[in-house]
Amino acid sequence: MPLVLISGYPSSGKTQRARQLQAFFAQKIEQAADSRVARLKLHLINDQTLGVAREVYHTAKVEKDARAEEYSAIKRVLSRDDIVIADGMNYIKGFRYQLFCEAKAVQTPSCVVHIGTPIEKCRDINKKLLADRDTDGGYVEEDFENLIFRYEEPNGMTRWDSPLFTVLDEDDTPPFDQIWEAMVGSDGKTKVVRQNLATVLKPATEQNYLYELDKSTSDVLSQIQTWQKDHPGEEGGTIPLPDIGKFIELPASTTTLPQLQRIRRQFISMNRQHSLSKARVKDLFVDYLNDQFLQ
Repeated sequence: MPLVLISGYPSSGKTQRARQLQAFFAQKIEQAADSRVARLKLHLINDQTLGVAREVYHTAKVEKDARAEEYSAIKRVLSRDDIVIADGMNYIKGFRYQLFCEAKAVQTPSCVVHIGTPIEKCRDINKKLLADRDTDGGYVEEDFENLIFRYEEPNGMTRWDSPLFTVLDEDDTPPFDQIWEAMVGSDGKTKVVRQNLATVLKPATEQNYLYELDKSTSDVLSQIQTWQKDHPGEEGGTIPLPDIGKFIELPASTTTLPQLQRIRRQFISMNRQHSLSKARVKDLFVDYLNDQFLQ
């Protein structure tokens, strides 16, 4: 069953909206006459449930580890019989794309719920949270402003951010019925996301397949090296690949050529017996790279 990604600025009220959705979904499941719906399990995953402190956003390396923990927690419970509400920052479009791919891999739908609280109001809320010792607190000012600056707003025109539901600050609740209909439906039929035919692996038959496998993966590594040369000393970063519509999400720590070559050799070894188109080789290799960078 579906993956619901909550996204928004820090201190925008994401957790409040996530809990509203959790309560609504729980009620729908409890009252369901349809056995398909009644057997669904509900999961809310956020920094609090994972025991992640807000201080992780102060250091790139620690934040990367926390994001990997969220990714792993979602992946463990994502299935056709589970509804997962991912109430994380989810501010990086590459990270949202990876989770979209995970949902598609188990043939279940996903959506993004964007919490559209204005920046100034988020800033005021954060200051109040910092001043109130009875709450779990807000983000220190430096981290708050940094997260605002780095936030990549969801775009409903991209397949990984759609369907996109925006919840404005003045809205009492998220659009419950629309989200339920898009993710679960009311027609009694399970919503299944079909995998692309190109993702169905078949034995290698093309004579030049190994050449394409070697060349396409080398091209991706060359793009990473070029980006690193153009951005000396920078940690992390997003490298767009317009030809396949994806992004490489570099880890917080610098990745050396030997490390990249090791990942490439692993990928080639795993896919040597499959025949994929050139575009699919690059597409899957980027997914594999991003997955390895999160570990």
